[in-house]
Amino acid sequence: MPGSVAPLDLEGVTVPYHFRCPISLELMRDPVTVCTGQTYDRPSIESWVATGNTTCPVTRTPLTDFTLIPNHTLRRLIQEWCVAHRSLGVERIPTPKQPADPSLVRLLVSQASAGEHGTRSAALRRLRSLAQESDKNRAVISTHETRSALIEIAFEDPHPDLGLEAMGVLAMCSLTEGESAEVAGRPERLRRLVEVMREHPAMEARISAAAVLEAVAAGARAAVGATEGVMEGLVGLLEEKGSSARAVRAGIRGLFSLCLAKENRGRAVAAGAAAAVVGRIGELAAERGDAERALATVELLCRTEGGREAVVAGAGGGAAAVVALVRAMAGKASERAAEHAAGALVAVVGGSEWLQREAVGAGLVTQLLLMVQGGCSDRAKRKAQLLLKLLRSAWPHHDSIANSDDFLQPF
Repeated sequence: MPGSVAPLDLEGVTVPYHFRCPISLELMRDPVTVCTGQTYDRPSIESWVATGNTTCPVTRTPLTDFTLIPNHTLRRLIQEWCVAHRSLGVERIPTPKQPADPSLVRLLVSQASAGEHGTRSAALRRLRSLAQESDKNRAVISTHETRSALIEIAFEDPHPDLGLEAMGVLAMCSLTEGESAEVAGRPERLRRLVEVMREHPAMEARISAAAVLEAVAAGARAAVGATEGVMEGLVGLLEEKGSSARAVRAGIRGLFSLCLAKENRGRAVAAGAAAAVVGRIGELAAERGDAERALATVELLCRTEGGREAVVAGAGGGAAAVVALVRAMAGKASERAAEHAAGALVAVVGGSEWLQREAVGAGLVTQLLLMVQGGCSDRAKRKAQLLLKLLRSAWPHHDSIANSDDFLQPF
């Protein structure tokens, strides 16, 4: 480390420069050494490499090997320094959990592929446990060789229980387009996934099958969407009484992925997806990504023949659907979630004065004005503007806003 680098002051405590990451200049929590001999904090050097850099940040020499070796000695020294300065408010850094050893993963895959049933089952369970521990482990596990082995076991193994174990690991891996096509190109494999998702007594197995279907659909939406029973299975995860949050998320993610293909939307409407997703929107407020997927799915289906009618006729009736969609726009909803909710509401309330009044009563006008006045996209503003025009007749006549066209000007 260059001697010219000044020590970092942390609330009056001087942190030795050799305890700092050369990239972030912050105290290292998980120091690792690269092939040039320089040490960095793991998240910092991983981000450096992930953005396309192939040189050592300090020496600028090419990184011929991207292996990150934990610097245990330095980590222990940092921990001892933290303990020594505890009275000054410095907290001891925890010992980081290291990613799975690739050689261990290869051994487990080998054991899972052949041998005694008990050994194979134990190896698959160990792989699943490792994958559940962290994103880093999933990255180590999700190699082409591992995914190919898991696909073979999941769909071709004569032991159904081993196939389910492999499916559980595969559900946590991202498939390539070629791998998706390989699974989708075998109708019996898609039928197997649908069978597990719809009929297996264990919810965990059903969730895994739905997750694999979602991964396969990313590269073969038409083939997956056309598989008999797939939409009904995904909707079933949403409608089943007592479904866990994970089951609901799996169902919504699968439906969203399939409904990105226009030819699948009519099938989803026929399976009851529109009302089922609306009925679960309120449970997704804390899950930003899944809330956005759910609302995008509803918007897409409302634009499909029969979709709007299905939402209005769903559980709780149209008023309940309107209230759910308005609430999805409130609070800490993301810009994208609010936009999709507004798009769905355009379809839902567009042909009904009664539902327009329900929307106004639920506070939709306030949410739309916030969208118009805020920094959302032009597309979102156009949807909000259209809704405001639709709702104008439903506002109280004494409302001064209702008598003004200022907010209805084109953007």
